[in-house]
Amino acid sequence: MNLEVVAKRAKVSTATVSRVLNNVGPVKNSTRTRVLKAVEELKYHPNLHARSLAGGQNRTIGMIVSNMENPFFFDIYKAAERDARSNGFEMVIANTDYRADHLVNSIRLMIGRRVAGLAVIVSEMDSDLIAELTDSKIPIVFYDVGTPRQNISNIKVDYARGIEKAVDYLNDLRHRRMAFVSHHSRLGPISVREKAFRKAVARHAQVKWTIAANVDGLEGGREAAREILASSFDPTAIVCVNDFMALGVLRELREQKLRVPQDVSVTGFDNIKLSEYCSPALTTLHIPRDAIGRMVFQTLAPETGKQRQAGREIVIEPEFVLRESTGPAKE
Repeated sequence: MNLEVVAKRAKVSTATVSRVLNNVGPVKNSTRTRVLKAVEELKYHPNLHARSLAGGQNRTIGMIVSNMENPFFFDIYKAAERDARSNGFEMVIANTDYRADHLVNSIRLMIGRRVAGLAVIVSEMDSDLIAELTDSKIPIVFYDVGTPRQNISNIKVDYARGIEKAVDYLNDLRHRRMAFVSHHSRLGPISVREKAFRKAVARHAQVKWTIAANVDGLEGGREAAREILASSFDPTAIVCVNDFMALGVLRELREQKLRVPQDVSVTGFDNIKLSEYCSPALTTLHIPRDAIGRMVFQTLAPETGKQRQAGREIVIEPEFVLRESTGPAKE
């Protein structure tokens, strides 16, 4: 089925059908209603790939993330997708599970689809892939990797400052034995947080510290906490690389009959919704994921009423959120 069949049913031109389906150009409300009714009756599905090959404007925006199970990534996607849908775009998403080969395949599939723009919200990026994306000329938004270029914008979080806030706060509460729970510590954006922890505790000479890493997830948090507690190190506070792993840490502490925060204080990072509703509610660092999702769409999408602002860098300082999972160190 093609546009001509829909146009004949709605008694309009194919150009009018195209304007309605692409949500561009002026169309009377009554005409739009008639076209959409014809589309529904005929169960017409436009061939988006053929449209892009024919030289039309692709109204698809791609997003690649490292771990869709982590609500942090889903929240960014959801905000971007909401703006995309309201402006007549679609969002397609790919998940890499932190695997470099999956990232390569996803990038090439997105380029092959000729997306109008691509958001790359991953940690496992390398310089060769950045060069390939630069050469593609597609508008790109990177999160925490790369540097701004003509077609590339960057959104970065000052993770070092956030970790410093958490460590300084715990030190003020007389915590002198701190552990850091991480994942994929060899990846750039993750290693930044681990290095920030090492630097922050080094400023407090009396603080003893250790680090444990596992996979990014609830079970990874449990395993890292189990490793710390099974060692001779007896932490009074555990600083987590993100909230998702912190929830696993809280579960393991509860399993081992340790009270939070009376025995061990716990901090997270990201301020996902679950951190507010777990028990005890999690002290964390807030990253404005809704705002990041909106930035992604506004930067990538043409014809949204705003000038596309490619080639810029936005740096976000996380906000400290104090809740019930932290308290004074036990005597």
